[in-house]
Amino acid sequence: MTMNTGVPTEVEGLRTRARQHIDDGAVTSGYSAHRKTVLKRLNDALATEIICVLRYRRHHFMVRGIHSQAVAAEFLAHSNEEQGHADQLAARIVQLGGEPNFSPDSLTSRSHAEYVEGTTLAGMITEDLVAERIAIDSYREFIQYLGDQDPTTRRLLESILAMEEVHADELADLLQDLPQRG
Repeated sequence: MTMNTGVPTEVEGLRTRARQHIDDGAVTSGYSAHRKTVLKRLNDALATEIICVLRYRRHHFMVRGIHSQAVAAEFLAHSNEEQGHADQLAARIVQLGGEPNFSPDSLTSRSHAEYVEGTTLAGMITEDLVAERIAIDSYREFIQYLGDQDPTTRRLLESILAMEEVHADELADLLQDLPQRG
């Protein structure tokens, strides 16, 4: 038999806190990250992913030459994966009570990666590899910033980071496999 000391038990405290600020959805009083900063950074990451989707799509359609079919397929696969990242980021932004910013007017200014078209196969692969390397460092820094303050966003970013590293490895391999021109 438990004695009622007038002090709420741990479970009672959880229940009470869960009823407070109920309009905040998944963001409870235990959320310790600075939400406004996290939302801005997530929207910047979203812009970066959208720019990467667009660049990969362009490269998918523009690549020419003897290696074009295999590389075009790789560009399309990367574009689809980047779109998946964008969707995950947008969903997390909404979960945190924000609004995903898809405004075309500000995409390039918010994106960490640039939209560089590339005119040759090697140029396209190089520009995509540069963008992946930017994303890798950007996600790594964002993950370090979050630390333990927002484990859900951190895990999402870690999964995206892992895929960006795979993309960078694949692009580096493609670049290495191209015939060298003197």
